[in-house]
Amino acid sequence: MTVRTRADLASIPGYVPGRSVPGAVKLASNEVSLGPLPSVVAAIAEAAGQVNRYPDSGAAELVAALSARLDVPGSHVSVGCGSVTLCQQLIQATCTAEDEVVFPWRSFEAYPIITQVVGAQQVRVPLTPGHALDVDAMVAAITPRTRLVFVCTPNNPTGTALTAAELDRFIAAAPADALVVIDEAYREFVDDESVPDGVELAKAAWAAGRDNVAVLRTFSKAYGLAGLRVGYLVAPPAVIEVVRKVFVPFGVNALAQAAALASLRAEDELLARCRDIVAERTRVRTELLALGYDVPPTQANFVWLPLADRTQAFNEHCMEHKLVVRAFPGDGARVTISTPEENDLFLEAARTFPRN
Repeated sequence: MTVRTRADLASIPGYVPGRSVPGAVKLASNEVSLGPLPSVVAAIAEAAGQVNRYPDSGAAELVAALSARLDVPGSHVSVGCGSVTLCQQLIQATCTAEDEVVFPWRSFEAYPIITQVVGAQQVRVPLTPGHALDVDAMVAAITPRTRLVFVCTPNNPTGTALTAAELDRFIAAAPADALVVIDEAYREFVDDESVPDGVELAKAAWAAGRDNVAVLRTFSKAYGLAGLRVGYLVAPPAVIEVVRKVFVPFGVNALAQAAALASLRAEDELLARCRDIVAERTRVRTELLALGYDVPPTQANFVWLPLADRTQAFNEHCMEHKLVVRAFPGDGARVTISTPEENDLFLEAARTFPRN
């Protein structure tokens, strides 16, 4: 007898993480190359001495710290094992097999995977010719079956971001029974004043009586904690309550909680590093444009090269230069902004790539 499993899972592509190749420079996963601060490492080391105990399943101390920092009640905050896990919990908490999840495409690679794993229907909305989220098309894609809409801004992998006017327009047009989830994994790298703070926007929506707006953020990117997996959700209490019902107990481990708390205490120092990355982002994009590449404006810690059918050749060319980038065959390549030295290595590879 063969164990029966879900037949529909055979059609789901596995999530493909950025590759790590020994001896190569990794520019594939949008990690912060400098790693956690010494004070954060010290907090992790101290917490390691208590790993014989279960962590606080509700991460109460971290929730309280985030509540104070964001100026929202603790009942509006939930912590998860990376924001991607919270994405899955949100779908589990809002959707059945008859319901739809709407998201832009191309966007975060996990959206279609976790939607199908949960059993909901996915609706992909193409980006604009300028590689940005198409607000009007996303509004048009919403049907009475839509229960959740992911709005990734800055968008992964294109780096483009919606303005406050665009997000306000989308929220106003979305039906009250569809949850709008603003995915802000790269918020700390935004330097365009027209791009809003999603949490502040959500608070304004709640004050206006719209309780269908939520925000996702993570400690994986700007805070340099990708290896520990901790993210958070800011949402109305009714959403937080059902999300907590579908979470895996003790999902955020003790080291992750300690590191996130220490990172919040060192936030000024971490955000100064973000400003350095933003400066390098500007330099790299400017040089790529000068070389003749099409690189859309980016508000994240990466650049997007829409190379279409030349993507795989570019990927192989970078590998020959001992550089690992994130290739999406047929669409383009996403390249993480790293240190000036590593960025120079990438620019040299880009300079020598035959584009004809």
